[in-house]
Amino acid sequence: MEFVTLSSSFYWGFGFLILILLALSGLISGAEVAFFSLDKTVFDEEEPSDHKIKMLLKSPYQLLATILILNNLFNVFIVTLSTYASWQMVGKKEAEGVVLIALTTVISILIIFFGEIVPKISAAHQPQKFARFCLPYIWFFNRLLKPLSWLLIGLSSFIEKRIKKKGYNLSVEELNQALDITSEQNVSKEEKGILKGIVNFGTLSVKQIMRSRVDISAIDRSSDFHELMDQINKTGFSRIPVYVENIDKIEGLLYIKDMLPFLHEEEDFHWQQFLRPVYFIPESKKIDALFKDFQEKQVHMAIVIDEYGGTEGLITMEDIIEEIVGEINDEFDEALDADYKKIDDNTAIFEGKTSLNDFCKIMSEEADVFDEIKGESESLGGLLLEINKNLPRSNEKIEVGKFLFSIEIFVS
Repeated sequence: MEFVTLSSSFYWGFGFLILILLALSGLISGAEVAFFSLDKTVFDEEEPSDHKIKMLLKSPYQLLATILILNNLFNVFIVTLSTYASWQMVGKKEAEGVVLIALTTVISILIIFFGEIVPKISAAHQPQKFARFCLPYIWFFNRLLKPLSWLLIGLSSFIEKRIKKKGYNLSVEELNQALDITSEQNVSKEEKGILKGIVNFGTLSVKQIMRSRVDISAIDRSSDFHELMDQINKTGFSRIPVYVENIDKIEGLLYIKDMLPFLHEEEDFHWQQFLRPVYFIPESKKIDALFKDFQEKQVHMAIVIDEYGGTEGLITMEDIIEEIVGEINDEFDEALDADYKKIDDNTAIFEGKTSLNDFCKIMSEEADVFDEIKGESESLGGLLLEINKNLPRSNEKIEVGKFLFSIEIFVS
């Protein structure tokens, strides 16, 4: 291999030029993060630089086009100069092999680390300071490259319209992944939970969040007024389903507020005259559609029925809202805490009737973690029966993915 002898000034000049181009590439990459993550409330109206930043952000597509043009130009210059330097050092023929591969690897690492990762992290931590520092360069090139930016914006708008005509969808999983990536900065755990609740809202069915029939507090229509008042005092609910013979034959809903004027009536008081119509829904109904129905019909409770018309469970407006904002507890909800007891971050005691949806929320797991193995089950006990096929014995341990369930049977 024949090497070309070059003076030391060539190496110094080449190295210095590459460093300048890397710095400029990094500056532009950081500017992209800085400008588009700025909170408009931090702008100082009396600060000239902030006024110019606001003007640039009024045309975000043009600003983005300018940044992308500059970033790609600097990166192309780096690669071109590096290739030229390798030809000068080892000759064009020899440079086609190992040297070019090594050069490409080194230059790629330098561009990714110093031209992308480092400046973007710095810009994300102090976006306003970084944006002010970059402003003179971005302002100059934004005007200089305006014709080319307009051309690129026009082409992208044309492509975007074509894509919109064809249509495209994002899966819930992809949206959740996007939330995990984008909400790491400046978003609390509670806010992130609300965002995920909104994303998952349209995917949940009534069956996943309803209160099962064994937990429904209902009363027989044949009960006298004193029996009714006794149950009202014990449960503390504002609405009670009323059935005939058994809970599969719910006839109406009693609103407790309708009973307030008659608290001192005798036991033969005909309270059944105040029953209101029941809203029945199938267990497969999505909760976003049910939420709209609740709003339109101005009701707050629905009875969930199975395919045979039997009572499967009960769902309220509060249950739906809790899927977005988290648990809403009042003085009558203390008993709900008995469904589980958190021992530590990795251990908890659950009742078998706990829904898989609630289990996932309590243990901070994705809602679909059991989808492939749960079958038709929506409760923790149902899941274990689905996997075990037999009724688990006391102290039996069942492993499900990364979870280890130990069965405890309590006799009351």
